[in-house]
Amino acid sequence: MNISDAQRDVRNVFLSGFPGQLVSSLVWLVSAVLATWQSPKSAIIALLVGGFFIFPLTQLLLRLMGRPASLPKGHPMNALGMQIAFTLPLNLPLVAAATLYRLNWFYPALMIALGTHYLPFIFSYGMPQFGVLAALLIGAGLTIGLYIPSAFSLGAWLTAAALLLFAFVGRSFALRESKRALAIDR
Repeated sequence: MNISDAQRDVRNVFLSGFPGQLVSSLVWLVSAVLATWQSPKSAIIALLVGGFFIFPLTQLLLRLMGRPASLPKGHPMNALGMQIAFTLPLNLPLVAAATLYRLNWFYPALMIALGTHYLPFIFSYGMPQFGVLAALLIGAGLTIGLYIPSAFSLGAWLTAAALLLFAFVGRSFALRESKRALAIDR
């Protein structure tokens, strides 16, 4: 199997990232709501706990959509997917250190970690759109952390919105690719 075929499989199974981005957006939205109207502690707990369920919830959403929920065993992108999955949790100690130093750095630090987590998606999906998402999250995280550190929930709202937007960018890409494939098969 060549790389472009493997990337097409990833895009096909995961609908160019649509379900994962949608689930992630909802988790960040819940955290943003809690950060705005409850407490930083409840918002942080919701995002960290919810974050560990993003992939299983994505698989559930795919199944509810009547689609396969994972790549087949032995697929060449499975190992990369596993490595990508661990990049964000392994960065949480750094996010925790930033948060312990300054509570309002929680979201900016996590935005930067999440942005770097999306960089390998460019290759695994074969979609440069993930580079745009990564740059947006990293840039916004840096900007908020450096220049607007007093706004605790701002990063959560921006991330929820960016993930929702990119969910539908991915969905649009998946629909176009599916239509092209159908046209070629005819």
